[in-house]
Amino acid sequence: MDLPALPILGGIYGVSELGLALTKRAKGCSESRDRRSILFLWGAIVGGMFAASLVSHTMPAFKLPSELYVYGFAGFCCGLVVRWYAILYLGRFFTVDVAIRSDHRVVDSGPYHLVRHPSYLGALLAFLGLGVCWLNWIAILVVLVPIAAAFAFRIRVEEAALLESLGDAYKAYSARTKRIIPFIY
Repeated sequence: MDLPALPILGGIYGVSELGLALTKRAKGCSESRDRRSILFLWGAIVGGMFAASLVSHTMPAFKLPSELYVYGFAGFCCGLVVRWYAILYLGRFFTVDVAIRSDHRVVDSGPYHLVRHPSYLGALLAFLGLGVCWLNWIAILVVLVPIAAAFAFRIRVEEAALLESLGDAYKAYSARTKRIIPFIY
């Protein structure tokens, strides 16, 4: 069985995110607090993917064995599953732009039981998988570092909005869970 080529995987992620952008934006009942973090995130994604593609073609000295592609593909697929499970579990509270609904509440079950941002964990796993699919050590770093930095900024924006809106309930939830990596961070 042949696995999909890297551009197809990137396209799958892009279409997935475009679908979210078109259907899960904050509506009139929400107050946007995004601080343009979505633009920063998308800039990091597009820039990181472009740079990783360029590096993978121009720095063959850092090439990885082609057998690792299957692991990158598996990581990509697992990341998308985790991301979409978290999004679907959060339901109407999920928006692509940081926004707080008037009836917002802390969700601390399902994938949100161990980490506060499982959809970001899923996205980062997907990008790690894509990085491995480039079969180049430098490409992995070039795609992951800017995207991880953008997610770190996004998490700060989102947590500030949730803490301001949900107060002690979110503070207590934050005290008992990690941000993105279970038991670690």
